[in-house]
Amino acid sequence: MIRGKSGKKRIDLPKGVIAVTPPSFRRERALIKRGVWPVAGCDEAGRGPLAGPVVAAAVVLDPTRIPKGIDDSKRLTADRREELFEQICATASFSVAFASPARIDRDNILRASLWALKRAVESLPESPKHVFVDGRDRLDTTCNCDAVIGGDGIVVSIAAASIIAKVTRDRLMCALAEECPGYGFESHKGYGVPEHLDALNRLGPSAHHRSFFAPVVAAREKHQPWTVKREADLFDPAGVVPIISAAE
Repeated sequence: MIRGKSGKKRIDLPKGVIAVTPPSFRRERALIKRGVWPVAGCDEAGRGPLAGPVVAAAVVLDPTRIPKGIDDSKRLTADRREELFEQICATASFSVAFASPARIDRDNILRASLWALKRAVESLPESPKHVFVDGRDRLDTTCNCDAVIGGDGIVVSIAAASIIAKVTRDRLMCALAEECPGYGFESHKGYGVPEHLDALNRLGPSAHHRSFFAPVVAAREKHQPWTVKREADLFDPAGVVPIISAAE
């Protein structure tokens, strides 16, 4: 251990270990000092999976009762996420919104995610005066909104929303696993892992799969070929592209 230029002690980390600073309440506190309150953080879970909805959450933390250990949900173990989920629910205002696979098929994954995030913000018990959202895209809200890239690791309100969204979605996918056995939703939560791709190949898509994601298209071509029409590829006259009907 050595001292830096400021004279404060600095811990030397082992080679290959990177120190990660936890998210803070700094941005929220700066707004509170200006008289802006409530301030919400929002995030979603489930953009990447092949099945299940996108789940969005909005959270307004109580400045006097912020649970210790809130972090980006991806940095936490499943057990720790569950613990923090209960603590956040007990101390904060929050809301959750869902974008179904049908909406994802209709609008595309980005628009469906932004729609769910906006719905989560609008569903808070008290309308926020300011919103922080994870990512590049601001929300079309009636209050001010700041998009923060990597926000779930920077802004503690966004991190809290990431935990609410992740735990809610994981629980939902476990419930869908009982409704649609064989796909392994309870373990991979709909992501395109080898186990899931194998199940898609064997069983075909379920009602909870996203029709336009490539592995699902391939499974539909195999198990439900009547839902896939092929048309000429304008960029390659010798080739064809599948046209999927989500209504089938």
